[in-house]
Amino acid sequence: MLVEQIRVGPMQNFVYVVADERGGEALAVDSGWEIEPIIKAARGADVKVKYAVATHNHFDHTSSLRELAQTLGASVVAHENSPIDHDMSVKGNDILRVGNDEIKVIYTPGHTEDSICLYDGKNLFTGDTLFIGNCGRTDLPGGSSEQMFSSLHDVILKLPPSTIVYPGHDYGDVPKRELGEEALSNPALSVNSYNHFLQVP
Repeated sequence: MLVEQIRVGPMQNFVYVVADERGGEALAVDSGWEIEPIIKAARGADVKVKYAVATHNHFDHTSSLRELAQTLGASVVAHENSPIDHDMSVKGNDILRVGNDEIKVIYTPGHTEDSICLYDGKNLFTGDTLFIGNCGRTDLPGGSSEQMFSSLHDVILKLPPSTIVYPGHDYGDVPKRELGEEALSNPALSVNSYNHFLQVP
């Protein structure tokens, strides 16, 4: 699939257009602060955005999601636990069909109760669950260190090492990285126990 990684807004957000160019369809992962770069990327790829997906409910990821969906004629998608206004609820292991491809919803609570990742079999869009070099905060409302540890170690680390991690913020030394490499250098992934995880800065 074609992946367009787009940096937007004052909080170093990454948003994405993920497209099956052959099938002519795409989905947007989050919207951040501005919709114009997403619209430009979709039109440049000559694809129709079918879904505008929220990785979680925080405003810096979703403040313009409804506007984006209305502009592009897409459906807003969010986890069934999400408080944001959305058209389609999903849960873990649900499939979003985009053109000829399938994108799997992976439920990864920890940063928020509605956090999800999206996985197309090669690329993993992690929102604020996993960054390059660290993971999302768990001290905000709806956060849970225990759930975050489980999401990272029992779910994400079970994916193939060749999986490409695409985070929700540009906080790392690179914008994306293979999961196997990230597992060696990211302290949130390299710890071997929950107690050690709690000590990660």
